[in-house]
Amino acid sequence: MKDRTLPLGRPTDYSDKYAPELLCPIPRADGRTQLGLSHNLPFHGRDIWNAWELTWLGPTGRPSVATAEIIVSADSPNIIESKSLKLYLNSFAMSTFSSATEVAETVARDLGVCAGKQITVLVMPVQDTEARRVSRLAGNCLDSLPVTCSKWDVDASLLQADKTTIVAEDLHTHLLRSLCPVTAQPDIGSLQICYRGPKIDPASLLRYVVSFRQHSDFHEACVERIFVDILSRCEPETLSVQARYQRRGGLDINPFRSNDANDAPINLRLWRQ
Repeated sequence: MKDRTLPLGRPTDYSDKYAPELLCPIPRADGRTQLGLSHNLPFHGRDIWNAWELTWLGPTGRPSVATAEIIVSADSPNIIESKSLKLYLNSFAMSTFSSATEVAETVARDLGVCAGKQITVLVMPVQDTEARRVSRLAGNCLDSLPVTCSKWDVDASLLQADKTTIVAEDLHTHLLRSLCPVTAQPDIGSLQICYRGPKIDPASLLRYVVSFRQHSDFHEACVERIFVDILSRCEPETLSVQARYQRRGGLDINPFRSNDANDAPINLRLWRQ
């Protein structure tokens, strides 16, 4: 991506006064066209953002600090460019708000305009979150499998499944790595795969995930590519894919995609987050 209008990858002034104009949308269609996806998406889902550095001034000038959970529907027209969101949230630092509720309502309104659809924002004071436990992903971890890896960009042909054996299982790995398409900086995360259908060969799945290691794309597009590739190559009846990326600039992004109408993501916090 060579769009120089994006704040990501450019020197930027850091405003500490409320500035919604900093927010920058990126059309989801840009990434989906490459996957052959149109309006009839094979999944539902959401992107869960956790913001860890939110602060503002109360009516008396005393600062408040909080975390925020931001949920953007996968069917919104746009994703929100990550650096623009960081700059936008930083702009609250020397701005006055009456309460955490007003902050949440303000963020929801502004991000809804950017995403092109109403979103959900929960602002949580520190005392409401400091007892939050670190969790682990469900099912078997793939990371100790004795595999040989030699593909360093996405290769869906690595995926294999046994169509004679039908299973329901959960798998995960902490070896997900891709590159930011603007800055080429690495995005590191963990990946959860839950499915019912032909048994996926775990070694092939791990090699496939590792093949993202030099792949350039946004977090959301990577998860959608993983979903589409597994659905096409392995033909599961139901499939849910969630990535939990490590934070950058005080934000972590956690996309979830599923064709299971009964499945919804839980906003876990992993040990690396």
